[in-house]
Amino acid sequence: MNPNTWMLFALAYLLATLTPGPNVLLVVKNGLQHGWRAALVSILGNLGCQAILIGLVAMGVGALLQTLPPLFVALKLAGGGYLVYLGYKALRAANIGGQGLSPSTARGRTRTTLSLLREAFLVSASNPKTIVFLCALLPQFLDHQSPLTLQFITMYLTICAIVSLVHLCYVALARRAGRYFKPGRGERLVGRITGGLFITLGGAILLSGRP
Repeated sequence: MNPNTWMLFALAYLLATLTPGPNVLLVVKNGLQHGWRAALVSILGNLGCQAILIGLVAMGVGALLQTLPPLFVALKLAGGGYLVYLGYKALRAANIGGQGLSPSTARGRTRTTLSLLREAFLVSASNPKTIVFLCALLPQFLDHQSPLTLQFITMYLTICAIVSLVHLCYVALARRAGRYFKPGRGERLVGRITGGLFITLGGAILLSGRP
């Protein structure tokens, strides 16, 4: 991959990442409620899933997903349902916090690293159209005269850098905005907003047609 092609790929993926989606919402929510460590762990879970998805794209699974409607529908139902479930959990936690319980009690006290990783991984994998998007995007920047494995690794490392930078910037902005709210109120507001958005995104996936 020559420098010009790499720059075009980085710009294309940056523009796609700047649009807030389920992964950004989860990182921001965890960063506000549990701190920077939780945000970083959530990013790692997301990138772990991205590594697997890029490997599947390299093996041609994305094209297979497009040609097998039942498989796509099954993944869509599972992914959309999981996002709706996360939204319900976030709304429930926000409502409990609004009934006088402390924020730590409302969010189940400390989240373990494993639970944060698992949640971020599942959120990243919840949208089957992600692999279809990668399947459509990545091949556009491949040079078939050069080793493909090295190019996929380069693109993955680029994705890691872009996702980490963009997501951490969103967390920093959200934490800065949260200073203007009373303790506990900001977390409840974030819980309600992210809960509603998770349900909306999950519903959009469930109601969407084939890619």
